[in-house]
Amino acid sequence: MPKKTKKRQPRNTGKLRIGDDWNAIRIIALSQNNPLKAVAEFVENSIDAGASEITITRGRERGEQYLRIVDNGQGVPLNDAGLPDFHYVATHICDSVKKQLKEAGADGLQGEFGIGLLSFWTVGEHLSMTCAGEDGRTYTMHMEKGDPSYKVQQRRLLFSEVGTQLKIAPLLPGLRALSGDKLQWYLASELRERIRSTGINLRVIDRVSRKEFKVEPRKFTGRALQQLPVPRCLFGDIYEELYLSEPDSENTVSLFRNGTRVIENLTELPAFQHSPWDDGVLQGIIDADFLNLTPASRTGVLHDERFAAFVEALEPLETHLRALVEQQRRAENERASRNMLRTIHKAFKEALLTLPAEEYDWFDVQRQARDKGSNTRSELMAGTIAAGDGRDSGELQDSDEGHDQESQDSSQKQFFEYAGALHSARIAPASCVVPVGKSRNFSPICRDKKRLLVEHDLRFQWQIIDGAGLLENSDGEIATFIADAEPGLVKLHLVVSQNDIVAEAHALITVTDSLLPETRESASPRQGLPGYTFERAAGQLWRSRFSTDQNVIIINNGHRDFVHACKTKAAKLRYISRLYAKELVLKNFPGQPADQLLERLIELSLYTEENLR
Repeated sequence: MPKKTKKRQPRNTGKLRIGDDWNAIRIIALSQNNPLKAVAEFVENSIDAGASEITITRGRERGEQYLRIVDNGQGVPLNDAGLPDFHYVATHICDSVKKQLKEAGADGLQGEFGIGLLSFWTVGEHLSMTCAGEDGRTYTMHMEKGDPSYKVQQRRLLFSEVGTQLKIAPLLPGLRALSGDKLQWYLASELRERIRSTGINLRVIDRVSRKEFKVEPRKFTGRALQQLPVPRCLFGDIYEELYLSEPDSENTVSLFRNGTRVIENLTELPAFQHSPWDDGVLQGIIDADFLNLTPASRTGVLHDERFAAFVEALEPLETHLRALVEQQRRAENERASRNMLRTIHKAFKEALLTLPAEEYDWFDVQRQARDKGSNTRSELMAGTIAAGDGRDSGELQDSDEGHDQESQDSSQKQFFEYAGALHSARIAPASCVVPVGKSRNFSPICRDKKRLLVEHDLRFQWQIIDGAGLLENSDGEIATFIADAEPGLVKLHLVVSQNDIVAEAHALITVTDSLLPETRESASPRQGLPGYTFERAAGQLWRSRFSTDQNVIIINNGHRDFVHACKTKAAKLRYISRLYAKELVLKNFPGQPADQLLERLIELSLYTEENLR
């Protein structure tokens, strides 16, 4: 009778194992996606070996580029025979010697995964690693990309070399732009703390571009923040070095572990995508040597209990930094507002000095400028007369000749700028406010086609065509309007004639009254360009309004146009300047039709914005 066999039950438990060892090695070797990071790991191996001098050379041999790293460290650990133990290095992938040394109490070592050497696959095709043994001879291990074998052979040299030499050649085709300058900048940031703490002399020699660089630890700009709260957690202390600088998208805080940069920008981690880390005003580093890294690229952090403790420990520091950032933001806004106000005032003063003085009557800017100019000219004339007391006749004669020449140049200039026939006329002011019972003088501005002033052979006829009031000197050049006892709108009409040419102009007068008598303060309003302030009125249509009592322009900083303009400093400056122009036009020309107000707005904006700096 045949023997019954038991059916094999499927296993419900077991242990993970590698199904294809070589495929696992390939995956590990190609896991590093940044060739610069691979070079940084080679440099860290030299630092861990106790090197004080490290030289990285980029060169060209037989038309192919190579990269060589030479140090004066202790080299590869020796075996029992006193030879470099390349066999252990090649056959103990993922079993790092440094990890064992760390467990034994060694400090300052960075590696722990035993896979850093394989990252040469992302740099070049062939790796040769040279080191000397106790017998004074030099040995080299050769490895090829994509080849599971390795080879160790003796290298014949007259003198044994100290330390370790690592050479990768040829470099991958995509790394032809791997210049010495890029290596220097990357290592200065990536290994900033390790270079500073160990004091190593790290040089990069680029024989292709014939340049040499000394890698110095990256220096941060801005103001160093002192007396910050020291973050602590159960797994260890956290070191921070932070700087407060001007807002810039390039400002970042990097995450380091034991002196080596892990993440360039802390905001790459979701736990830090908030203020103050993403405000763009902080530079510096946060170093936590207890974090666990992702073995593959070594540019990530495991989100385990250590990382959770790290995030929690930084919360008091975040609160302190937010207060500092807000304080600096307020100071910057005040400084920017002062500078912006100064710029706007200067631009408007220049514009009002360029535009006809008779047409813009607000804030008395023109009168101040004219008074200042006349005083300056008087002082210069007085100085000339005083200096003349000590001159001899020869000097006086030279001065008189110079004066005659100046008079001749002036006459010549008048000849070329002689006004032509009458073409247009305006009334100055074109719009104004006159209290009841008060008077106001009006004068004509007559120009030819070239906009030159016409002053000869003119006849004037003034009249009121709408509203109540009286006119004095109605056929003279300057007419005086006397307001009626009742408030209202008055339209003034002017006819200017030159021979057979006739031009007309109009002015609008607003006659006002008040229930309360004017006080001394209201009779002498503050002069000069006003300041501005902000009032948040989100959702409302008004952009700005002028407060006569406070002599300030109130700007709605909740308006969507203001929010859009604040993207850049220049756009914000132009936006506020246009609001000033709008208020200035409304103040100077009340009651004018919309098309004329728009013409005035364009005119004033043109002359103002060309002076904005």
